[in-house]
Amino acid sequence: MRIDPVKLRVFENHAQAVAESMAYTLFRTAHSTFVKETEDFTTGLTTPSGMTFASPRDLGATWFVGLDYSGAISMIPDYKPGDICITNDPYSGYVCTHTPDMHIWKPIFWEGEIVAFAVGHIHNTDMGGAVPASLSRANTEVHQEGIRFRPTKLYSDGRFDDQLLDTMMTNVRMPEQNHGDLQAQIAAVNTGEREVQEMIGKFGVETFKGGTEDLLDLGESHARAVLSGIPDGDYFFADYMDEDSVGGVPARLALNLQIRGDRAILDLTGSDPQLLSALNVPTGGNPRHILLMVGYNYVLYTLDPTMPLNGGTSRPAECRVAEGSILNPIAPAAVGMRSMTANRLQGLIVGAFSKALPDRLPAGPAGGGGIMNVRTYDPRAGRTVMASIDPVTGGAGGSARGDGTDGSGATSSFLKNTPVEINEVEVPIKFRRYGLIPDSGGAGKHRGGLATELEVEVFSPDTVVTARNRDRTFFAAWGTAGGQAGGSSHFTRTAADGTVTDLGNTDVVRLDPGDVFWTTSGGGGGWGDPFTRDPAAVAFDVATGKVTAEAAARAYGVATDGRTVDQAATAALRAAAPAPTGEHFAYNDNRDAYEAVWTEANYAALMEALLAMPVHWRHFVKRRVFEAIAALPKEQITGTGTEVRAALAETFKAHPQLAAPMKEAAE
Repeated sequence: MRIDPVKLRVFENHAQAVAESMAYTLFRTAHSTFVKETEDFTTGLTTPSGMTFASPRDLGATWFVGLDYSGAISMIPDYKPGDICITNDPYSGYVCTHTPDMHIWKPIFWEGEIVAFAVGHIHNTDMGGAVPASLSRANTEVHQEGIRFRPTKLYSDGRFDDQLLDTMMTNVRMPEQNHGDLQAQIAAVNTGEREVQEMIGKFGVETFKGGTEDLLDLGESHARAVLSGIPDGDYFFADYMDEDSVGGVPARLALNLQIRGDRAILDLTGSDPQLLSALNVPTGGNPRHILLMVGYNYVLYTLDPTMPLNGGTSRPAECRVAEGSILNPIAPAAVGMRSMTANRLQGLIVGAFSKALPDRLPAGPAGGGGIMNVRTYDPRAGRTVMASIDPVTGGAGGSARGDGTDGSGATSSFLKNTPVEINEVEVPIKFRRYGLIPDSGGAGKHRGGLATELEVEVFSPDTVVTARNRDRTFFAAWGTAGGQAGGSSHFTRTAADGTVTDLGNTDVVRLDPGDVFWTTSGGGGGWGDPFTRDPAAVAFDVATGKVTAEAAARAYGVATDGRTVDQAATAALRAAAPAPTGEHFAYNDNRDAYEAVWTEANYAALMEALLAMPVHWRHFVKRRVFEAIAALPKEQITGTGTEVRAALAETFKAHPQLAAPMKEAAE
């Protein structure tokens, strides 16, 4: 340690205050609702090499805490005072992770030397591309996801690049939003530069440079202390997204968590191959890429809330991902919906750690709700308008400490809702319902957080709604320690004539005047045996509309009308309760049925073959195998891998041109 611990704590508070001051500047001057209301943005400070050492605690997105900017920073050949750089290209430096995320960084000089960078990102409502808001599961190439900028200078030696800005504004649907948010970003990094220089004036430049490295070392020491308290072992967990593409088959993420003393290896090589959809996560194979590490960071902060918010926490961990996989795609794979995959990955990591620490981590987070965007015509303004109106997130999983947070919790809790009044001023739509769904949280000694629902009526023809991250209509959030799975998500369209259409996981919908869309998230999983929940807590849930009286009796064994508990009836219901299974995880019926066919042995046989073949064949072969297994009679499903190997053999026989690429890959 370069400076003493007390002084380092003061230094840490100053650095965090700078990052928060940047965040307030951005938050208060941004133009789009997705930044100024939902708060999908970050600010921070990095070392000259690009590692984040300071982030806000109370504003903006929590996913990018500890983001490594080195890949993007190194792509600029030289820096001068007054430079400001930007990128939104997912495949350049791997700092940006889909095209709407515009990252910005400014070198901070002291006496001719770069001592830090002021950094941050915002999620633009639109960056052009095939659909409004730029993002859809149906996209298959990054070229469909809007205009991209490799790391480049927006300001060079203090001079603004008007041509670059004009190019951006020409290619996006709501240029005034993009321009306003970009100006807010510029103001934020300028704030960071000014306040860092004030810090150096107070602490001295050598203390500043040493302090930034000490903060990273402190984050590492906290992380190692947490990992040392976890029993050594291998902890496997898998989870799914409903579809790997529009109308497709499930996409699986699989993790073998290996704890070895004060180190962690997150082996994700069993996850699905690169997809022909936008669910891929561009990491470049970086073993500590931030989107691979978010769930790890959440676990560590849960176990040690005093941990510094910086990139040092990732040093004791290493992620392993296969090239050409959903977690390490090869360009030009589409990546716009990477947030859905990253969200599921976070829950996956929590699940694996919960096997090691069953009483210290929560059940499955809800997921499934879309981040809703609307493009429509506004007769009041005489023009087309577009806005992100709300994230429909859903509750957190229950835990040993209590019920999961209702409505907005767990992995997406940083996304704030936009008040209805603001949405209706910005966009000519009508909110008919916005609230929580009874019985949607998984039953448990500690209940899962409730799902959110949103019902909106539109009034103009050719209104387009995009529902980014729609999922969990088939696979629900899992319960733990005897708790039950959360509820599934929903998405419907009701036409003006009353016809109702189930939209499933559709993420781009065109609506007519008078149409109403209704969307919900899933619910969080429950923790602990629900028949041990305090009857008074169940009665309170009934009284407040969180649980119906029918569900209270069925799921909790409590007879109540919300005012009183019928003790005799409750005793009888609980006496007839099913015996605990003893399983740590509880899944919904759909997942149980799916895994009766797609066992670990079947998946192991499939993945062994897929990883041995060229990348461009993997998704195709996976689909052929799934089709073959789906066509088998139930009695021929052994779950031993035999049927998968037989399907693979038939696929190779039908496509002899695969033999040569397989041989080349093996060699």
